[in-house]
Amino acid sequence: MKQTTLLLVTPLLLLSCSGQPPGKRIITSPDAPAAIGLYSQAVQFGGRIYLSGQLGIDPETGTFAGSDFVSQARQALTNQKAVLESAAFTLHDVVQCQVFLTDMDNYRDFNTVYNEFFTAAFPARAVLEVSRIPAGGLVEIMMIAEH
Repeated sequence: MKQTTLLLVTPLLLLSCSGQPPGKRIITSPDAPAAIGLYSQAVQFGGRIYLSGQLGIDPETGTFAGSDFVSQARQALTNQKAVLESAAFTLHDVVQCQVFLTDMDNYRDFNTVYNEFFTAAFPARAVLEVSRIPAGGLVEIMMIAEH
């Protein structure tokens, strides 16, 4: 019993002392907008990468790719693709996608844009309407990918 307890407690102590789990890697891409808050563009842990939400901001100008929904949705997906590629992942590795819209009436348009990026073996997905998105965006997209 003492051996089992020691084996269970030792990894927990190591994690709490280091402040960061072993294998955790922060991912950034110069081809996606810099974080506008206290978060990383993505965190890789082992063979999985967790991507923070991306808005439809053009990384070159620092402004929205357009005032319309389709332009912002396309740019948000392009930004996520850039972050994935920085960690040697592709859109084919995406297993889950979470989408936040300020207007559910844009759902059909979102599907059209989404289909430009994902054409088969679609990831699991949730699309939710929210009251606001940071910086006044119309869409925000989060992803999880795994090798």
